[in-house]
Amino acid sequence: MNKRISIYLPILIAVSVIIGIFLGNHLGKTPQTGFQNFAASKPNKLSTIVDLIANAYVDSVSTEKLVEEAIPTLLENLDPHTTYIPARDMQGVTEEMQGNFGGIGVQFSVHNDTVQVIDVVSGGPSNKLGILPGDRIVMVNDSLIAGVGVKNETVLSLLRGQKGTKVNVGIKRKGISDLISYEITRGDIPIISVDVSYLIDEKTGFVKVSRFAEKTYREFMDALEKLDRAGAQKIIVDLRGNPGGYLMAVVQMVNEFLDEGELIVYTEGHAQARKTYTATSKGKWLGKNVFVLLDEYSASASEIFAGAIQDNDRGVIIGRRSFGKGLVQEQIPFNDGSALRLTVARYYTPSGRSIQKPYEDGTDQYYHDIMNRAVHGEFQVADSIQFADSLKFETKSGRVVYGGGGIMPDYFVPVDTTGFSGYYSKIMQKALVYHFAFEYSDKYRNELKKLKTAGEFITYLSGQHILNRFEDFAEAKGVPKDPAGLKLSGEIIENQLMAYIARNLIGEEGFFPIIQRIDKTLLKAIEISQSQDSIGKILAVTK
Repeated sequence: MNKRISIYLPILIAVSVIIGIFLGNHLGKTPQTGFQNFAASKPNKLSTIVDLIANAYVDSVSTEKLVEEAIPTLLENLDPHTTYIPARDMQGVTEEMQGNFGGIGVQFSVHNDTVQVIDVVSGGPSNKLGILPGDRIVMVNDSLIAGVGVKNETVLSLLRGQKGTKVNVGIKRKGISDLISYEITRGDIPIISVDVSYLIDEKTGFVKVSRFAEKTYREFMDALEKLDRAGAQKIIVDLRGNPGGYLMAVVQMVNEFLDEGELIVYTEGHAQARKTYTATSKGKWLGKNVFVLLDEYSASASEIFAGAIQDNDRGVIIGRRSFGKGLVQEQIPFNDGSALRLTVARYYTPSGRSIQKPYEDGTDQYYHDIMNRAVHGEFQVADSIQFADSLKFETKSGRVVYGGGGIMPDYFVPVDTTGFSGYYSKIMQKALVYHFAFEYSDKYRNELKKLKTAGEFITYLSGQHILNRFEDFAEAKGVPKDPAGLKLSGEIIENQLMAYIARNLIGEEGFFPIIQRIDKTLLKAIEISQSQDSIGKILAVTK
């Protein structure tokens, strides 16, 4: 008997273990929860996973947080411009595109841990209460913001707010020992799209457009009308560094330079039929010469503007190849205030060129493209850019232009490295030109506020030996004097100093006409504009 038990016992134990494993596997699954059937019945894996985590996961977790973090990862597999905008960021995005925000109406700068008012928006809340350029903002509500390492973002978050809300501000003003307290009711503060417009000479107007928002067209037309009244017969439109924005803003602007029926741009996508935008009437500036400045940071709507002008042989493009952003996004809102910007189509210029550069190698490589262009010499020599014959297109008059990403200028202007030196590099790394201009403007504000134009600033500051003063300032900040470096870079530094000082007193109408003196791209545009009587003759040279 004992012998039989000793023989069969191992077999019985083995059978018991197998039965136990079998029962454990089956009793631990479907009979307890039923989630296998639940998952099998759902066609959408993503929503099913979220539901399973919410209802079956071992610990309590926020599925909302998981979804927020997962969406950007999901979108990474698409193009670089399809993005998710969390609800917390929507206000800033909306303000940027609508062209205004709620605030107190000051332009400020944080310098040496002090928030100083640079300019006051005319007619804005601060202007009406008597806040002045040069005032220091020391307190905002109950928060001390002086001498505590405050950042721009912090100041913005304290000063901005909904229109009609109030904010208490404590101001320190030179000559007054006590703080001046203001209760400011926030108002709508415009975000300006057209930075400046002025006459370069008696026939040539200049307009700098920094973005395309809801109010850009009206600002642009105001600038053109001002220049027209001043006698401008030709216009230089500076779109360098302009990242784009609203499609309808650029369509309306280009409309002013074309004849009725001329094509501006068209869009087309996998799920979207071709949509065409044409000039609706004879443009007010149809008979005047147009010159457009581009660089590698001009994107989207800037490229639509330049492409329409170029393909219709309506004007001349000057500078360097633009960024290459030609994808159309549609903003889709969600109930929680967030939104998805989904790419739904591509932009095409009138000749049929796709503006969009390739993005198949991933987002990182896409945004490193500008660095790659620099490495390959594109910023120095136009001939370093190679195009396939399949990317060759023709303008209205038969001039050859190329697609494949960005707009190639009719006249290439390399990045200007003349005047660069080790000394200049050191002072730029420490932002000493800006800091000197800030302190000089503050110290001599009473004398400088008598000057009203860029020309007056140039005349006055040319006699103040500011370059020598700057040398001493830079040395005190840790950059030793370098006569050879100053000889090479002195013209650039001196003009930058004068331009920033003028900006601190009279704004962009002081800055741009001075910086123009060392702006090689703008100087090239002026030279080209003066070389022939008409755009037709200028374009004939580029054939």
